[in-house]
Amino acid sequence: MSKEIFIDPFTDFGFKKLFGEEESKEALIDFLNQFLPAHDQIASLEYGKNEHLPKTETDRLAIFDLLCTNQEGKRFIIELQRARQDHLIDRSIYYLSFLLQEQGQKGPQWQYELNTVYSINILQFLLEEKAFPENQIIHHALISHTESLVPISQKVNFIYLEVPKFNKPLNQLENRQDKWLFLFKNLAKLEQRPAALRDRIFLRFFERAKIAKLKPEEARDYHINLEKMRDYQNTLDHAEKKGEEKGKIIGREEGKAEGREEGLAEGREEGKTATNIATSQAMHEKGFDLKTIADILKVSIQQVQDWVKK
Repeated sequence: MSKEIFIDPFTDFGFKKLFGEEESKEALIDFLNQFLPAHDQIASLEYGKNEHLPKTETDRLAIFDLLCTNQEGKRFIIELQRARQDHLIDRSIYYLSFLLQEQGQKGPQWQYELNTVYSINILQFLLEEKAFPENQIIHHALISHTESLVPISQKVNFIYLEVPKFNKPLNQLENRQDKWLFLFKNLAKLEQRPAALRDRIFLRFFERAKIAKLKPEEARDYHINLEKMRDYQNTLDHAEKKGEEKGKIIGREEGKAEGREEGLAEGREEGKTATNIATSQAMHEKGFDLKTIADILKVSIQQVQDWVKK
């Protein structure tokens, strides 16, 4: 296996190194502008705090991968999603709600006029929601009238990028949008900068992406992050396979006794629980804390505690 040359942008460290530092702001602007509509193109932006603190003890903490504000006060949450999870759309709506609530002003002068907000989700898996056409990679969503499909507001925006669907080779890249999608999918596998990516923005991007150019402490953090991501993915793959196998067995047995459809439904639910149990136990053994596991699986910390004790 050849030595890896470039950072994997689908790691937390890699994404923030390549897009979340002052020196990488130009790359982030260029990337975002390839997917934003013409009326919301970014000329400049500022990074914001990516942690939204809860208002009360019972509120949930929200931590974004990146939060930015452009020259007009429009705000953008950029999120990496590496593994399929339940309620992905609900999560993006929930996160975006923080940016709307923060705009509320006290006093009679404020008339509920909102600044535009965006939730931009970069996915390393395929969406399963029926509303998303299978032949599309880039999905834009607004709040629209159910019959006319005309947006009732253009201030609340969702963008989902299904990166695994992008399969163009280098000699078929047509524009900057193609080039950025190609990089997200293939950067970690490249051994050198391709000639097709000779734009000035990519010259600087590839220099920042070189693992050999990282400071010693950065290189250590990156490799720890990379190994954790691989362990997590292997854990999910193993747990999913184990859960599916158990679900099939339970589904067959229940199907014999109570009818195929009901049995299969119960089997799938049992399989999902088995998957969550196996995932919790494996992640706990790898050193993940209970809160992180609970956040990933969208369950309570108490539930995770029960599972890891089984």
